[in-house]
Amino acid sequence: MMAMFRSFVSAAQLRQHQQQNGAAAAAPGESLESQFSCPICLEVYHKPVSIASCAHTFCGDCLQPCLQVTSPLCPLCRMPFDPKKVDKSSSVEKQLSSYKAPCRGCSKKVTLVKMRSHISSCTKVQEQMANCPKFMPVVPTSQPIPSNIPNRSTFVCPYCGARNLDQQELVKHCMENHRNDPNKVVCPVCSAMPWGDPSYKSSNFLQHLLHRHKFSYDTFVDYSIDEEAALQAALTLSLSEN
Repeated sequence: MMAMFRSFVSAAQLRQHQQQNGAAAAAPGESLESQFSCPICLEVYHKPVSIASCAHTFCGDCLQPCLQVTSPLCPLCRMPFDPKKVDKSSSVEKQLSSYKAPCRGCSKKVTLVKMRSHISSCTKVQEQMANCPKFMPVVPTSQPIPSNIPNRSTFVCPYCGARNLDQQELVKHCMENHRNDPNKVVCPVCSAMPWGDPSYKSSNFLQHLLHRHKFSYDTFVDYSIDEEAALQAALTLSLSEN
């Protein structure tokens, strides 16, 4: 897993180096579109901005959540950075307006700056997406389906009671509607976990959301084991990777 992460970071850093030096040609096996893709949303840059300290580039909107925390870290290299030293990347914007790449659906050559809008209306791309194979397990799972467990897929906003929000929607909802709410509230995501404390109130709930809930617990958690067993399993895994 660590090897895969390092290779991903290395490839992304190579793209950044090529962009900073005005490289028009993609790396071997890499399309021009992917060369100018944001490491967060994996789409062609939209209003690109660059972090001064590490020179990594992202879509302006994609980097916004990182700018809301007290001590932001670059999403790619995890280097601390000054949120006041994040600037519009004029060089990348110029390249997006200059370079053309074929649409992944109809193969029509489109300037990179217009690629997002073209793909959203391209009938060939929409057909490809509609025909994507649905996930099917190779064999039936032997793990029993848990019963009588809390809903861990959607959550209720602890500020206003808005319902049916998944984790990403909860973060977006709270950032847009409750950024200045001073109330201390219980995190609905944590309290839904087997080890969660339904009475613990976060002193800074928004910062807690941004730091702790950028991914879904369901990806990593086996609800059939208790917290101690989960910690031991994580420790064993980390030792085996070293």
